[in-house]
Amino acid sequence: MKEISKLMGYRESVKVVDATLRDGGLVNDFYFTDEFVKALYETNVKAGVDYMELGYRADKTMFDEDKFGKLKFCDDDYIRSIVGENDTDLKLAIMADIGRCDYKKDIVNRSDSAIDLIRVATYLHQMPSALDVIEHSANKGYEVTCNIMAISNTQEKDLRVALEELGKSPVDVIYIVDSFGSLYPEQLARLADIYLDVAAKYNKKIGIHAHDNQKLAFANTVEAVGDGVDWLDATYLAMGRGAGNCAMELLLGFLRNPKYNLYPVLKFIENYMVPLKEQGTVWGYDLQYLLTGILNQHPRTAIAYTKEERKDITEFYKEVVAQD
Repeated sequence: MKEISKLMGYRESVKVVDATLRDGGLVNDFYFTDEFVKALYETNVKAGVDYMELGYRADKTMFDEDKFGKLKFCDDDYIRSIVGENDTDLKLAIMADIGRCDYKKDIVNRSDSAIDLIRVATYLHQMPSALDVIEHSANKGYEVTCNIMAISNTQEKDLRVALEELGKSPVDVIYIVDSFGSLYPEQLARLADIYLDVAAKYNKKIGIHAHDNQKLAFANTVEAVGDGVDWLDATYLAMGRGAGNCAMELLLGFLRNPKYNLYPVLKFIENYMVPLKEQGTVWGYDLQYLLTGILNQHPRTAIAYTKEERKDITEFYKEVVAQD
């Protein structure tokens, strides 16, 4: 049973990370207006959010700049056009996706960048490359986190080996990532124990990034807080790939820390997120995402089902079960 103090009080060590633009950008190919990005930045400052993830730093030789919005690449000049010198308590982050970024060229010295934090995203089999990016980013002066994706499909022994390697690295935070929205709170608690053992051994922090395929992103995040996980990802109105993420409005409503302010979050949702949905941008829980979550499958088939505007959910069920 959780210590009630971990749920009813607040910990100074808890950090809230807004991933709306990065995870939400997977929904609309990062085509956010400058007004939207600027308003979200200002909202995060007012709301007391600790970190704002702006997007990816993708390799421009791999991805066509004409097919994506600016936050697919997160050029420092563009970021500065939004945040200026960022003379606030809000720290800024980008994601380096292993195999999809030219980190030696595009991750420059921290002193020359508007960014504070590099978030490294990797699959287990890419860990040697991830460790290289982590080392490079730390040497350049950044805070660094690592998201090991698709851990619901990994062997525990392999995961423990990877965590030990991360523990020995200069990474600051290691994330539990429920990529497929397939984990239940009981499973999350067992994973948190594994991650926190490594964190204690190597003096690291642990984070949680949850997806909402089974409408458990918030529940799993609350579970993680109770277990002692400190870094919490969320997005406004749960915007994110497929079923979306833990909703920022839910998370800030739950956390007891008086530094967080829910009102500006609600105002931004009213003025920007609701209109975005009304204009046709689609994300959030639906039956197709439920099915891939239950089956512990990547949501790509559910995303395709959604884009094709299919309604034959029983046929889709038969298709995904056949793949299992």
